[in-house]
Amino acid sequence: MVTGLVHDERYFWIELGPYLPLGPHAQPFPSMDSPDGKRRILNLLRASGIMEHLKEIKPRMASEAELARFHTEDYIALVKSLSDGYGGDVGEYTAICAGGYDIARLAAGGCMSAFDAVLTGTTDNAFALVRPCGHHAEKDRGRGFAVFCNVALAVLDAKQRHGLGRVAVIDWDVHHGNGTQWAFYSDPSVLTISIHQDRLYPLESGGLDEVGEGDGRGYNINIPLPAGSGHGAYVETMNRVVTPALKAFKPDLIAVACGFDANVFDPLGHMLCNSETYREMTTSLMATAAELCGGRLVVCLEGGYAPVYIPYCGLPVVEVMAGFRTGVEDPLFDWAGQVGGQELAPHQSQVINQAAELAALL
Repeated sequence: MVTGLVHDERYFWIELGPYLPLGPHAQPFPSMDSPDGKRRILNLLRASGIMEHLKEIKPRMASEAELARFHTEDYIALVKSLSDGYGGDVGEYTAICAGGYDIARLAAGGCMSAFDAVLTGTTDNAFALVRPCGHHAEKDRGRGFAVFCNVALAVLDAKQRHGLGRVAVIDWDVHHGNGTQWAFYSDPSVLTISIHQDRLYPLESGGLDEVGEGDGRGYNINIPLPAGSGHGAYVETMNRVVTPALKAFKPDLIAVACGFDANVFDPLGHMLCNSETYREMTTSLMATAAELCGGRLVVCLEGGYAPVYIPYCGLPVVEVMAGFRTGVEDPLFDWAGQVGGQELAPHQSQVINQAAELAALL
């Protein structure tokens, strides 16, 4: 198994503005989306010894024309203009810093490079360790630390340049993948599935009733899990909703919008997942990808705001993809894996049952 890894030091050189909006009685606070946590993922990959089992993929910058496949020209121009100056707001909870435009293009292009490697057979699968995240960005604005909608842009690029047919995007970030959803809401060739905390962010999107429209009706599935869901709920969601939906849809490639912010330590979520949750979800997707689409799987990094813990969520994902166990153990698992709420609860099962009914209609 050849697993590709996209990374670049410049991904850690972008700032996305303060977490709290400034005001007369709001003391400024650094962005929760700091470079430190994502850099720690790369550092652990290096320290673990797994890098020698990975094929490094050099990212490229997405062109303005490629960004314009989803984003409006006015929005792209705004990001570029602010980046050329001293920075500024490009959307809700999202500011671009000076020079940030090219790094945001490198994040989108890095995901495109990961798709390229898999679709040309250079690698069997790929992990894109990019920043900033992308799944909240909408066509005409940034949102939630996301500037450009990385995964959606990579899917659109792969369809145009590689003739890729049916694509499934699984989003297990703790927040709803609104940008990706709206990019393909009327497109029956892209199945979008988002597993997220109910009404966390954005508040107005991610409900079970959002199923797509027109020709795309039925090809968008949301699983808005209740706050406090843990390992049991996530594994059950994979088994009862995601896997059946994928088998019914039969994609030519599976992409993951991979946030690590559903972990029990994350300050911007209220879920209880641990490192083994991410290992088990990846194992499930790898098996399904092997059965349906020749193992073609691309995982693109999204959120995750607990710098000490997200490296231990990222490493098992890459280990499963590469088929190599490093022997590095999660030093916090003895607590994180036993904290109350790991078992599937009836109120969580109720939501999963409703989502499973939607998956059964594919």
